[in-house]
Amino acid sequence: MLTVAWHPLLCQILQLTHCSMRIKLRLVLLLLLLQLVALAAAQAPPSPVTKQILQKVAGSLQMYVDPLPQMPKIVGYSTQRGGTASVSLTIGMYQKTWKFHRDLPPTPVFVYGTSAAAATFPGPTIIARHGVPLSVTWENNLPDRHILPFDLTVPTANPVSGGVPTVVHLHGSVHPPQSDGSAFAWFTAGFREVGPKWTQATYSYPNVQPPGNLWYHDHALGLTRANLLAGLLGSYVIEKPSVDDPLQLPSGDEYDLHLIIADRSFNVDGSLFMNSTGNNPSIHPQWQPEYFGEAITVNGKAWPYLNVKRRKYRFRILNSSNARYFRLALSNNLPFDVIGSDSSYLSSPVKTPAIILAPAEIADVVIDFSQSTATSAELINDAPLPYPTGTVPGALDGKVMKFIILPCNQSDPPDNSTVPPKCVPYAGSTATGDVTKTRYITMYEYQSDAGTPTHLYINGLRFEDPATETPKSGTTELWHVINLTNDNHPLHIHLGMFQAIKVQELVDQATFKSCMTLQNDAVKCNVTAHAVGKVLPTADYEKTWKNVVKIEPGCMTTVVVAFKLVDTNQTYPFDASAEPGYVYHCHILDHEDNAMIRPLKLLP
Repeated sequence: MLTVAWHPLLCQILQLTHCSMRIKLRLVLLLLLLQLVALAAAQAPPSPVTKQILQKVAGSLQMYVDPLPQMPKIVGYSTQRGGTASVSLTIGMYQKTWKFHRDLPPTPVFVYGTSAAAATFPGPTIIARHGVPLSVTWENNLPDRHILPFDLTVPTANPVSGGVPTVVHLHGSVHPPQSDGSAFAWFTAGFREVGPKWTQATYSYPNVQPPGNLWYHDHALGLTRANLLAGLLGSYVIEKPSVDDPLQLPSGDEYDLHLIIADRSFNVDGSLFMNSTGNNPSIHPQWQPEYFGEAITVNGKAWPYLNVKRRKYRFRILNSSNARYFRLALSNNLPFDVIGSDSSYLSSPVKTPAIILAPAEIADVVIDFSQSTATSAELINDAPLPYPTGTVPGALDGKVMKFIILPCNQSDPPDNSTVPPKCVPYAGSTATGDVTKTRYITMYEYQSDAGTPTHLYINGLRFEDPATETPKSGTTELWHVINLTNDNHPLHIHLGMFQAIKVQELVDQATFKSCMTLQNDAVKCNVTAHAVGKVLPTADYEKTWKNVVKIEPGCMTTVVVAFKLVDTNQTYPFDASAEPGYVYHCHILDHEDNAMIRPLKLLP
């Protein structure tokens, strides 16, 4: 059918008086042919976006031209008569545009905020107070369609009425199961449609655990990788003055800063890139085993800079990437004084030249710029992708941000902050004497005939299969986690806290893997005869109660798992056995979505 734009031309042709009817017909046919060509061009699929194009876009962005922003803070308590009291917050999810770089067009994103105007990438930092409960109503104001592709051939929230399913998980928090953000508790805009495990719009966070760094992010079934890539993430801090203040760490908005690192790729028009074709398109049209972005963003800016004084700063560094590991170091060789890992302080600070952060891991560090002889320092990265045996980062993804170290100024106040000799007494409590249960957890990757990944399971089971990990609330367990894949997997557990106490290589892995593929039983496959290889060290800066533990490939990692409050040894002040329960999973989001995740059902 002819479009309106062609009607005037057609009329002019038919009104020609000096042309024969044959010529007029030829002109009309030519006009029709041109329209068909135009329609075909409009309907043709877009040219595939290549890695070279993505690298060209990222490479066109000059580094260190945008200042590092800090996200707005929301105080999650009120101060009354010298004490603190609970408050209720409402935080929404919105679509808007975000400037990731001075020279990049505005990028459509999904972001958290108290309003559309206030929403940011990442979302606002929530400051909670230990022992003061916080209620948050999470509102979905997202459009009917996603801004990124996803794959319905992996288990995915798929509302009948349209909309973008979301649900919020407070990562590292101790809270009731109804407030955990179950992947099946998703909801669309205005709660028009909800998942099978949805129960309430307002989540309750008791904030009863030790002080430390957490973060909140989307957790919708099969959409975690797309929703986080779009921007649904933010920081959350639990403060406890009786623990924090005596440490005399750098403090205040100028010297205590968050660094939320995330890799992203951008299309030529500035929009976020996510692959639209899978590595096995006949099986999964869109799903790929890992997403790696060409540009490194910090607090929503690509390769930003920060002016710093010659004094100590505290940085709470979160790796919020979908799949990328970072091995961070400073180009001027200044060390990190690590004071905490994930949501817990260490027993004592650990001085180290580099830190390895898996996806979802947090390092709480102090950097003393007064010790620098240089006037600047780059935060650099050399972690291979995939980790640990993949490609070494290049000129783009090997850089993170830049610190510009200002000259001394006599008007600057003195730096009275410290790196304390000790932090907290409970961090190293890994005694196994009170272990009530020992379990074997095995990670599998399944491949196509062409040798490319199709899906990943824990213990050979789907997410939908009944829970096999059913710890008793208030107890401690010992988990032997066996990794039969080639990747390092950041294992994350909801509610519980754990720490690795031994990492041992498997010998004659081919025989053991063959047996496990058939039997799926570590005891029957004589794991004790295979887990006798080299013992790998656990980094000293990870020796505390964590919510993410790196599981080395070809190894058995033994972790102590506590289903109780680790600082007081008390049970949870709520019914942790209620529905919909909890989960544990790999925090490489592409793995979690397909489907390296299992239910965790606590017993009373």
